Amino acid sequence: MLRSLLARPEVTEVAQLRSPFGLMAFHGGNLERATDAIAAEVAERTGSSYYGVIQNAPLREHIPSTKFDPTHSPRLAGFLDHVDTVIAVHGYGRDDRFWDVLLGGRNRDLAGHLAQHLRDGLPDEFGVIDDVEDIPRGLRGQHSANPVNLPTNAGVQLELPPPLRWNKAESNWSDHEGTGRASQVTILIDLLVAALASWD
Repeated sequence: MLRSLLARPEVTEVAQLRSPFGLMAFHGGNLERATDAIAAEVAERTGSSYYGVIQNAPLREHIPSTKFDPTHSPRLAGFLDHVDTVIAVHGYGRDDRFWDVLLGGRNRDLAGHLAQHLRDGLPDEFGVIDDVEDIPRGLRGQHSANPVNLPTNAGVQLELPPPLRWNKAESNWSDHEGTGRASQVTILIDLLVAALASWD
């Protein structure tokens, strides 16, 4: 499944190895829009490693996270061998969770650390949920085959709702197809950079 996706001409796979901390956006580009821009900038500003799979329009093929098997991608395997902790940035949309930022994954200490920074800095309309039991089951990021849990210290699956990724002023997704960056995306990136600066 992953091999077939990566072989498509509309798909770009990116791996940039820096520090042992990593950012991922493997549902990036035209699929979960703005996630790759967020992950890539946070990685660059913090000296972290970055792995992304970017789908260019009109492609929108969703492969479950558990199917991102590193044995099917040398770049993914090399990234996961290099890092010990990760944040995987995703986008989701559910009517009953339209404003909630969800922090799943198995590294619960990092999830709590990120959650505190996001609560302190995101606009008031956004909720920040880091209690796994309060996150919908399919968005918890707890499966052992999920790439967010493969490094030594596992990581956090950061799920971003539509209003956080949408540029209302330009009526399009932030950082997508020439659309400018929405103010809340700038805030989010700054908060993640600050959180990683204080993470031991």
